[in-house]
Amino acid sequence: MQVGLVGKPSSGKSTFFKAATLAEVAIAPYPFTTIKPNVAIGFVKIDCVDTEFHVQCNPREGYCLKGKRFVPVQLIDVAGLVPGAHEGKGMGNQFLSDLNQADALIHIVDMAGATNEKGEVVEPGSYDPAKDVQFLEVELDMWYLDILKKGWEKFSRKLAAEKTNVAVAIANQLSGLRVTEPMVRDAIKSFPENIATWDDKLLLQLARTLRQKSKPMIVAANKMDLPTADINHRRLQQQFPAVTFIPCASDAELALREAHKKGLIDYISGENHFTLKSGLTQQQKSALEHIEKTVLKKYGSTGVQEVLNKAVFDLLHYIAVFPGGVHKLEDSEGRKLADCFLLPPNSSALDFAFRLHTDIGKNFVKAIDVKTKRVVGKEHVLQHREVIEIVVKK
Repeated sequence: MQVGLVGKPSSGKSTFFKAATLAEVAIAPYPFTTIKPNVAIGFVKIDCVDTEFHVQCNPREGYCLKGKRFVPVQLIDVAGLVPGAHEGKGMGNQFLSDLNQADALIHIVDMAGATNEKGEVVEPGSYDPAKDVQFLEVELDMWYLDILKKGWEKFSRKLAAEKTNVAVAIANQLSGLRVTEPMVRDAIKSFPENIATWDDKLLLQLARTLRQKSKPMIVAANKMDLPTADINHRRLQQQFPAVTFIPCASDAELALREAHKKGLIDYISGENHFTLKSGLTQQQKSALEHIEKTVLKKYGSTGVQEVLNKAVFDLLHYIAVFPGGVHKLEDSEGRKLADCFLLPPNSSALDFAFRLHTDIGKNFVKAIDVKTKRVVGKEHVLQHREVIEIVVKK
């Protein structure tokens, strides 16, 4: 699974990316600091099941802090997009193509209105961030439309003449964007049967629908620690009721995670508090207390962790599943509850078996819900935070 970070230059994408991953990336207050896409591992946060079994887990990947399990996901930070990106402005075609394999998008918006449409620094509050929400959706829709329309006349005539399954053919054409046959089938259910009659208006509608289905998006309302952000945030929530806005201060999250890494504080990402430790200067203490007052107490968190969680669990509806045994939670290396896998919605016990290993899937006999010790079949639909033992043929 891959989650893409998008937005105009200087909106705070690279800061969000570094805060979520602690990867070394270039951060600067001018457009196109990022040219090549940055790829690193971020983490979604769930309640670990180890507390239910009264053990301490030992994750093979990710980590666990005080009963909170952090499960890895891949993040990609592409260069800033500007109006006209789908036409190549600002190297837009290259940056859009970097998003091909993203399953979901996080749109980082400078909610304080402190950067204009080109990503240039302006007086906070002098630019309307609503323009960013509108332009990015247009650019993504037009990106899909341009790909869809390449050779469309010849393509549509051939499908009409050969009476080929339209949904399959379009899904194949757009498979590089993670478009699937069910997505297309649902998008064209009200379209005329004869594909050759589809006009530009219908094609734009199709492109927009497929973009929304294959690249669902959430907005990180960034820079909420600036005074002009609050009023813009409230206004945009009313202006775009169908859009999910999460208040976010990626600068604050980065500062807290760096302070935790250096042993200055105890902090768990996504929490509304931290604990000061000894050895801080008065300046460091004042800066951290400012974050606590203006961000954590005001919004409940910095928003970075909440954005990641909502992208994976609310937009994509993924679930987290742990492999384990009724009589043994350890793996061959003695690690308790070593693994946690993120699976698409409606995944079955058999899907999970194949995710563990092809041979396990092929030799599947039954599955056992470790929490209840109940035997389930291969078609059992898995639930979030289930612990499953797979029994195979000897």
